[in-house]
Amino acid sequence: MSLLSSPALARLALLTGLGVSLASCGGSSPSPASPSSPSTPAGSCAAGGIVQGTPGLIATRLVAGLSSPLDLQSAPGDRGRLFVVEQAGRIRVIRSNALVATPFLDISARISSGGERGLLGLAFHPQYASNGRFYANYTDRSGDTRISEFRAPSPGGDTADAASERELMFVRQPFSNHNGGGLAFGPDGFLYIGLGDGGSGGDPQGNAQNLGTRLGKMLRIDVNGATPFGVPPDNPLVGRAGALPEIWAWGLRNPWRFSFDRGTGDLYIGDVGQGALEEIDVSLASRRGGENYGWNTMEGSRCYSPSSGCNTSGLTLPVTDYGRSDGFSVTGGVVYRGCRMPGYAGQYFYADYGSGMIRSFRLDAGRATDPRDWTATISGTSRAIRNPSSFGVDADGEIYIVDYDGEIYRIEPSGS
Repeated sequence: MSLLSSPALARLALLTGLGVSLASCGGSSPSPASPSSPSTPAGSCAAGGIVQGTPGLIATRLVAGLSSPLDLQSAPGDRGRLFVVEQAGRIRVIRSNALVATPFLDISARISSGGERGLLGLAFHPQYASNGRFYANYTDRSGDTRISEFRAPSPGGDTADAASERELMFVRQPFSNHNGGGLAFGPDGFLYIGLGDGGSGGDPQGNAQNLGTRLGKMLRIDVNGATPFGVPPDNPLVGRAGALPEIWAWGLRNPWRFSFDRGTGDLYIGDVGQGALEEIDVSLASRRGGENYGWNTMEGSRCYSPSSGCNTSGLTLPVTDYGRSDGFSVTGGVVYRGCRMPGYAGQYFYADYGSGMIRSFRLDAGRATDPRDWTATISGTSRAIRNPSSFGVDADGEIYIVDYDGEIYRIEPSGS
């Protein structure tokens, strides 16, 4: 994550040490799917009793005992399990509200872990139930990024085949930080990959604005296309001289967690700031990509280089940002589309790793509205959730918070 992206974060060391040739478009492409919320019978909710209105919210601890967890995902249509990424190179299974002892996947021998390196992201193929394919984003023993496909011999089983690895993408990392790490399949069936600017501070190599490198970008690829991957023909830079066609958006410093709104298809990105502002960016589904989020011309809504009078023409500014009095390492979150609390449908929840802050807002006509601070109620006065490293949703759309201290929490209506 981008959690060591400022001098203040460097001293944290994430508490415990957080411690390929381009393929052209080809092959079969996935069929676009309309974004939707999980379907349930009218008037019922598989996740629990429905609470109307906007009730108070609490966090209920689901499991503890994880080692530096960084991500939580559910396989499409699987209501019985959750999958948690541990930084050191393991993916763990939660079944029936308990950790399964044997890891789903263990590739720790292939990974450099600590600081901002490690096993950073996980995404399941939309047809995982039939093909057993899933994808991991990790830094190898040399600290470079690898995006790989793995397979589970039995998609309903709790063990994947570590020997099935097929590398899709290799990205050399010039520094140890700003590796990004997120993966997600969009409603279009394509795989999105978030990469940081390559690290150090201030983007010294100018990667975020350089369309000839994958660093500082959001990428979009077709895992069902050519080998090792295909490029969707409607990517915004296809055919542009000097630009990599897999780029979907650019101008990112270190995107730490991004997700799609199941209801609208909009893409929300948490991008960690340099020394002043943390930001949430939104790629509206109607825009079809091609956004430049401004780094390192801008940091959030302020000029960075130059420090004043910068040219903002053509830049997509964040829908919200916040300063150092509130936190210093944003953790991008998720939009609520579950069935238990319909009054919160469309509310985007996010956090700050450093301060433990938990907030939400609702996007209305491209603007952040209805801002709420949930830190005291969800985390409690004792700040039970100390270092929120990620959010996740289950098959029913209910929200979970990953605490880097080793715990998973579920957001629920108070008094339920």
